[in-house]
Amino acid sequence: MNTYPTITIDLILDRHTVKDVLRAILDAILFHRLFGTIKPITREVLGVTMPGVSDPEMEQLVEDKVDLFWKGIEGGMSKRGQIVVTFSEKRPKKSWFQVYVGEEDVPWEQWIINAEMQQPRDRDRQQFDTALSNTLTKAIHTMLTHTSSDRGRTAVPLITNAATISPFPIRVSVKVGGVEIG
Repeated sequence: MNTYPTITIDLILDRHTVKDVLRAILDAILFHRLFGTIKPITREVLGVTMPGVSDPEMEQLVEDKVDLFWKGIEGGMSKRGQIVVTFSEKRPKKSWFQVYVGEEDVPWEQWIINAEMQQPRDRDRQQFDTALSNTLTKAIHTMLTHTSSDRGRTAVPLITNAATISPFPIRVSVKVGGVEIG
């Protein structure tokens, strides 16, 4: 069992909103968990203003993972998938005899975005968009609540390198139908 916080966000998306919503959610997570000097941006998705980070490397990471998710959903039989964002710290790795043998990534927080694709009928579009908008608002509230809570603050390890936008390794994995892709 992992001892680090795991935060789950459940989304029901459609073909028209999947990329925008996933980009906005990933951007918002990074906004709340990057500790270097960032240039903030906002995204407007279904009437909800979402925070983000203006950084070419992070923007490319988000774009690549959203595209990978989209291709996995479009090309596969499963219409459910996950994007998992794991924040880690580098720690010295020791062997059995307490001999230093390099470094290992030790997770300190994980965000799981569960996404399911549905296609609403035209007459249900307004209700679907309203429900998704409410889900986005709830997701932002979850991010704010967690990152400002005692548990969310104490999960962050000591920052020893402030030279980059993220002093910690970030791993973003995409799973479709329970199988990691990419």
